[in-house]
Amino acid sequence: MTRAGRGVVSRFRLLDRSIPLLRAAAVLVVLVPLAGFASGTGEPRVVAAVAPDTIYSLAVDSARYPHESYVFLLDDGVVRYEADGRGSRTYRQVVQVLKEDAVDRWAEFQFGFAPGHERLTVNWVRVVTPDGRVISDKPGISQDADVPAPMGDPSYVERKVRRMSMPNVRPGTLVDYSYTIEELKPFRTGDFYTGWRVNPGVLVRRSRLMLETPVSLHPRIKTSNLDFEPVTVEANGRRTTTWATRDVPKIEPEPFAADSNSVDMKIDIGSRSTWQDVGAWYAGLARDRYAMTPALEQKLASVVAGARSLEDSLKAVHRYVSRDVRYVAISLGMGGYQPRSPSDVLATGYGDCKDKATLFITLAARLGVTANPVLLAAGGDVERDLPTISQFNHAIAVVERPSGRLFVDLTAGDVPWGGLPVADQNQFVLVVHPDGHTEEVTTPELDATGATNDLTITSVLDTAGFATSRAEMSVGGAFGNALRDMFARSFDSTQRAVFLREAASGIYPESEGEDLRTTDELERGGTFKVNFVARNGRAAQLAGPVAILSMPFLRQQRDVKPLVTELKARTPRRYPIDAGQVGSKGVGTVIFRMELPTGWRAQLPKDVALSSPFGELGIEYSQEGRTFSMKMRRAGKKGILPPDSIPVLIAWLEQVAQAERESGAIVIQR
Repeated sequence: MTRAGRGVVSRFRLLDRSIPLLRAAAVLVVLVPLAGFASGTGEPRVVAAVAPDTIYSLAVDSARYPHESYVFLLDDGVVRYEADGRGSRTYRQVVQVLKEDAVDRWAEFQFGFAPGHERLTVNWVRVVTPDGRVISDKPGISQDADVPAPMGDPSYVERKVRRMSMPNVRPGTLVDYSYTIEELKPFRTGDFYTGWRVNPGVLVRRSRLMLETPVSLHPRIKTSNLDFEPVTVEANGRRTTTWATRDVPKIEPEPFAADSNSVDMKIDIGSRSTWQDVGAWYAGLARDRYAMTPALEQKLASVVAGARSLEDSLKAVHRYVSRDVRYVAISLGMGGYQPRSPSDVLATGYGDCKDKATLFITLAARLGVTANPVLLAAGGDVERDLPTISQFNHAIAVVERPSGRLFVDLTAGDVPWGGLPVADQNQFVLVVHPDGHTEEVTTPELDATGATNDLTITSVLDTAGFATSRAEMSVGGAFGNALRDMFARSFDSTQRAVFLREAASGIYPESEGEDLRTTDELERGGTFKVNFVARNGRAAQLAGPVAILSMPFLRQQRDVKPLVTELKARTPRRYPIDAGQVGSKGVGTVIFRMELPTGWRAQLPKDVALSSPFGELGIEYSQEGRTFSMKMRRAGKKGILPPDSIPVLIAWLEQVAQAERESGAIVIQR
């Protein structure tokens, strides 16, 4: 995986919009409503909880839910915002533990917060019985700790976690907890955003979200697939909107489910900001960060030395910033959003995404080329109707060229000039100009055919059934960049030996690998090639006058029966089907040629030509003289198909599996 696809949250600023550990999709709502800011104090006031048995009595009979490890009796929270972006989020969940495998999950808690502008209060954590008897009223262990910086792609974040370990959690008990996170000093005044999932993937007996704001504040609210209506009440200058429902069924996951669907019930809440507001704010933070210095002038001169054209100079600058400036995520104070100066990045030799983009923009300007910063959420969906800085976690650059705009990700050192990591493609982004003018655009989706993965194997078979083969992998596009990066950064002599041994045995069992070589033609628009020899591999099993020749790349076909069974069992299907998850990425070709012993001839299967909305598969067989040949081409497809396309998907999977079975072993007559 490239850096652009790994740890994207930490790249720009480690945002904790969801509830740590307790729920993957930001639960909000409790039976502990909060009043508005107390008069003159600015501090939240928590009203006492209602009698516990009103919730605890919702406990279920575990025998009726044999496949569930736990259920939510209550999934509840209160979200409050002021016009300046201050506010609080209070959450409460009551979880009924049904099976032993859920004990570890609900006995350990971890709450994350940013001490520079947030305050965490754990209101309570307790373990009770369904009749309300308290077993444990406090954690056995509680500890506040800094978030450690990992050694790989290190992320230095202004972040703390509070860890708690609860005793006596076991099947049949209820875990009841509540906590509050107060936003005391927003990074951008008036900016806020939060999301909520009504059906989080488990049974929810009671679900409620309360949003409280001043009457004068009209936040943007986007709902998806709700089957109930909210209730809004105004009193004492405050407006409270409540989304409440009960007995929300568990939504079972389905293979190849598309993100865009009519199933997931969501509520997203944001400020009244505009994308222009967000871009202008960032432009103000970065305005004084593009100054050239003598040290930068000297570095630029050395970087472009030998360049014969402006384009060569830009490629050299891109190569220097993306590969030679070490990527380190920095999220300390305003460092989460404000880039460091290029002179600081040069002096230290490291920077995060916005630091590297700023350095590149500065050096490009010195060459007379206009480039601007670009804000985006790498690999993630942005709710375009809810403008907020907190939806972005990454920064790249866009270069204005006579032939058109060119987007470049300076954290992706394995992606050559002119390319973009997959996580950055087809994404809504903000192009921010120095005067604060902001453009809302979409990054290009590069042609998938550029991501190629070709394998050519040329073998010689002896009369005992052993083969010596030369293999060449020719990998282009994003695949080639990743493979080159792996060889360039990760492989010492020992790792190269391991790679060679495993690659050779992947051709045929018992093969001995030798002569590993690589050729890099990516910068010239070509591919990255890996060549090696696999000697003395067991290729054919002899049986009297015939031999069974196994194909190196089809020797172990996948069994699609379990997947087909699951797809048939989950009917009628609810989620649309994402074709991009079904087939292979890009285009892959395998060419196999084998010189047979004199007098041996292969029985050629029928050629295969399959096509569907989920991909393409073609297999061709031939023999000329002693040379048996097989060519296979795979291509993936993209698109969202309706749920009732399951029969088409099942037919495709079964056809591909059948073609692979027939191709996996070739009968040779001696």
